[in-house]
Amino acid sequence: MESAARFSAIFVVLFVLVGALICTRLLNYNTETLFGATPTSAQARTSQSYPHKTGEIPKKPRRKFEIPLNCPAYDLRGTCPSNYPTTFHPEQNPERPSPPTCPEYFRWIHEDLRPWARTGITREMVERANRTANFKFVIVNGKAYVEQYEKAFQTRDVFTVWGFLQLLRRYPGQVPDLELMFDCVDWPVIPSHEYSGPNATAPPPLFRYCADDNTLDIVFPDWSFWGWAEINIRPWEVLFEELKEGNKRKTWLEREPYAYWKGNPDIAETRQDLIKCNVSEEHDWNARLYAQDWDRESKEGYNKSDLASQCIHRYKIYIEGSAWSVSEKYILSCDSVTLIVKPHYYDFFTRRLMPVEHYWPIKDDDKCRSIKFSVDWGNTHRRKAQAIGKASSNLIQEELKMDYVYDYMFHLLNEYAKLLQFKPTVPKKAVELCSEAMACQAEGTEKKFMLQSLVKGPAVSEPCAMPPPYDPSSLFAVLRRKENSMKQVETWERNYWESQSKKS
Repeated sequence: MESAARFSAIFVVLFVLVGALICTRLLNYNTETLFGATPTSAQARTSQSYPHKTGEIPKKPRRKFEIPLNCPAYDLRGTCPSNYPTTFHPEQNPERPSPPTCPEYFRWIHEDLRPWARTGITREMVERANRTANFKFVIVNGKAYVEQYEKAFQTRDVFTVWGFLQLLRRYPGQVPDLELMFDCVDWPVIPSHEYSGPNATAPPPLFRYCADDNTLDIVFPDWSFWGWAEINIRPWEVLFEELKEGNKRKTWLEREPYAYWKGNPDIAETRQDLIKCNVSEEHDWNARLYAQDWDRESKEGYNKSDLASQCIHRYKIYIEGSAWSVSEKYILSCDSVTLIVKPHYYDFFTRRLMPVEHYWPIKDDDKCRSIKFSVDWGNTHRRKAQAIGKASSNLIQEELKMDYVYDYMFHLLNEYAKLLQFKPTVPKKAVELCSEAMACQAEGTEKKFMLQSLVKGPAVSEPCAMPPPYDPSSLFAVLRRKENSMKQVETWERNYWESQSKKS
């Protein structure tokens, strides 16, 4: 009897287990029928319909690593924080995108450094550049040091140094050790004729914002990319987006069919000459020109100097001041045809501009008649004029993004450092600087702009790929194309005025 009872109990247990398995299978069958089967790991490896690659688990994109400002710690200790990474290698991310090729104007880095390609750069050469430099900038082991020689005009030196520090935050550990001299004054001072000939010495390497065809100064992005506090021009990354939105307010055809300029005419004779082209009772040269009173603007809160609200004319004039002007990138951003009065200086990106493709050239010695012709030509050839305006704004939006500004700085400093024939060291009078040392102590508009332009953390991608230098024939072709375009416009203009004189 005990054996029979034990057998019955075992049978009941087996019956329950089998029933449970059958019910579970039926439940799975119903679920699969309604929502589709969820494949097992083995099925997933062999299924042709599985959306991921065979044998691979989808990887999450690398999260952006941010380094917030640590002002409390800096205020307490008075030293730069030690939480900055000293190395960062985005190339080790297997899912990183291939870096794009840098814009065409990066090729000029090779040309700007060519005077030292054969000799390299010695410490003696660097020290000779301190005659006019405002400061020496040093990088050693990823840390920045500045030795100040002379205070620059307004906050040019402050925001230039701030730009260097943001580069180090963007590419920590990737900018090599170096020493360089920086001059924040507008006009270049290293004449090329003094360093030519078989027995000539090598020129001193001096960084600044612009140069010309007769000087050897090394051009570098200007301070306004991080903000111009004195006249309330916001950092480029912020203003870049505002200008894109301002462009949408009026189509090219809806804009005033005149050439517009607003600026300070008192800083250069060429600008005073331009003001003579304004509309008057005797003449209408198709120009609408306005003198900018910055003292009055500051008192009125800069309500009439909002750059994003100035894209309301079909044509905008760019004219140099005492040298090159920071206004060029804002004018080129507007979808308007940029009328460039013959320039004598260039900055780091403007050698990329091509006449008739990105802008319309204006004679320096016959401004009024030249402006009159250009506007008449554009209003007659509207489709071609619109294409020129669009080409310039596209170039700015695509090739002058802040990412590329930092990449230009990165490649220029790397190529410069390769030429150094000495080991960079920290000068005795230099001060270590970091973002906290500047932003935490700043006030008002300076602090606001520093926080707006702060690089939040290391880049998640590599810098763009540096293009090769120009070979002699390709460089000659670029220069010849520019010259031919200029001559073509001169011919059109001459024919225009000849026809006008016949009519009268």
